Amino acid sequence: MSATAGHRVAVLALPGVLPLDLGIPAQVFGSDPHYRVTVCVDPAAGPVSSGGFTVTAPAGLEALRDADTVVVPGYVEPQAPPPATVLSGIRSAHARGARLVSICTGAFTLAAAGLLDGRPATTHWRDAAELQRRYPRIDVRPNRLFVDDGDILTSAGVTAGIDLCLHVIRRDHGAAAANDRARALVAPPQRPGDQAQFIERFRPADRGDELAPVRAWMLDNLAARHSVDELARRAHMSRRTFIRRFQQETDTSPMAWLTAARIDWARELLETTAAPVEQVARLSGLGSPAAFRAAFHRHVGTSPADYRTTFRR
Repeated sequence: MSATAGHRVAVLALPGVLPLDLGIPAQVFGSDPHYRVTVCVDPAAGPVSSGGFTVTAPAGLEALRDADTVVVPGYVEPQAPPPATVLSGIRSAHARGARLVSICTGAFTLAAAGLLDGRPATTHWRDAAELQRRYPRIDVRPNRLFVDDGDILTSAGVTAGIDLCLHVIRRDHGAAAANDRARALVAPPQRPGDQAQFIERFRPADRGDELAPVRAWMLDNLAARHSVDELARRAHMSRRTFIRRFQQETDTSPMAWLTAARIDWARELLETTAAPVEQVARLSGLGSPAAFRAAFHRHVGTSPADYRTTFRR
């Protein structure tokens, strides 16, 4: 969809809207002469409050009928389904050709309207598993900053929402217009949507303690080489029983659990030490520097060097 002068953007503030998420489209599009922004609410839903203040808006759901782009910012309780009037308004807007954009947990509203079925989408990494569980027909991509699927675009939280709004301007009016807005916002001019979210570090989540001593030993010996057979012997179990019990207690396989723990330790070393990549690769047990870089990029979505630049304390 191309945007012309006066392209109408309706920003839908749902109950419990997140203040930063609401402010992003209002600021990015509202100060751009190519767009006309209206913040709207569902009058029947009561006060729209979050963050200790109340949000009032100049328009109701009728703004969705005229919008060229509808933006749904995140809100604090995405598990609660939006009112039927909201879902109907979003479906109608999409059916007549409006572009839909979500920021953070706003994706749950698009999902509840049935508009993400069979599509790729993202949300904040902390809510991605719940989005997938509730709406299994969505192709949830948890480590993407944003996903552009043509007429429907979704993003992760806060700064990824800025990235997506700038991407929309770039798509509508070219790189120069997007770069001008980025400079005004003091924001990076372009972070591609396939750049990874920096998800929370691995934390062993165990539902049983029979193999807890083995897992503790694994964490204490990440740099050593391990095999399933060796770990099974340490647990005094057969290989098959060990794998089954480990899966029951951790929801994953022994080697996948070990790799996640090693990646976690590598992230800690990159954040808190000046150890060269070769040493981090050895201390984390992830093999040669080349193998380490490949594994780190596969799991974290960026290189060890770029990760250290971003997160070094």
